[in-house]
Amino acid sequence: MGTRSRPIIGLTSYLEQAQTGVWDLPASFLPKIYFEAVTDAGGIAVLLPPQPVDSEIAASIIHGLDGLILTGGKDVDPARYGQEPHPTTDVPRKDRDAFEDALLRAAIEQNVPFLGICRGAQMLNVALGGTIIQHLPDVIGTTRYSAGGGKFLVNDVAVEAETTLAALLGGDDSVAVKSYHHQAIDELAEGLVVSARGDDGIIQAVELPSVDFGVAVQWHPEEDAKQDARLFRGVVEAAARYRENRASVESASAAR
Repeated sequence: MGTRSRPIIGLTSYLEQAQTGVWDLPASFLPKIYFEAVTDAGGIAVLLPPQPVDSEIAASIIHGLDGLILTGGKDVDPARYGQEPHPTTDVPRKDRDAFEDALLRAAIEQNVPFLGICRGAQMLNVALGGTIIQHLPDVIGTTRYSAGGGKFLVNDVAVEAETTLAALLGGDDSVAVKSYHHQAIDELAEGLVVSARGDDGIIQAVELPSVDFGVAVQWHPEEDAKQDARLFRGVVEAAARYRENRASVESASAAR
């Protein structure tokens, strides 16, 4: 893939209190492993900090991208799906929720390829009208998906045949993934389809068939460069196709 044809992939980022040198202040950041996965797959990574946004601003941001990745992070505000917070639910990051909701809607409207990771899968479901299980141990009785302390746990997920996810994974019907989540999708939003589940029935991946590429997984593919690089290649390749098609349309329009 030549430099000019490399697609530009926007990655949402965290807004947290951060320390660096003598400074201790709110800052936008993203672990390096995320954007390395994008560049290794042939894309150009651009970080998107949470910021005030409306539909026009979101549309403008998405118009400047060829693909979008919604990264992991704090729990989605339960008010967005009509619930009171569970005692274990994070203090909401309302600015990030609003920003990512608007970006998702714009990406869907413009048919820009997107990949959701962990929180990103939950954000997609909530943005389209679904709900979230706020604390999985209350439902499944174990902490198999989140040990805390920054330790990722390995879980097997069953992949649904004839889905985009199955195609990205080369037809594998089961994959071992790295998990770090105490929440998960509950009521599935209209328009989404389930593309993977755990052996306990917990939804582990969804996709949006109404767009050319809209995939979201509950696990952390950035943590397994060998196994889950296929997901990053998938969104980067879809973004490259989108970039090429848009260039062709704009060229044809300019020639008229």
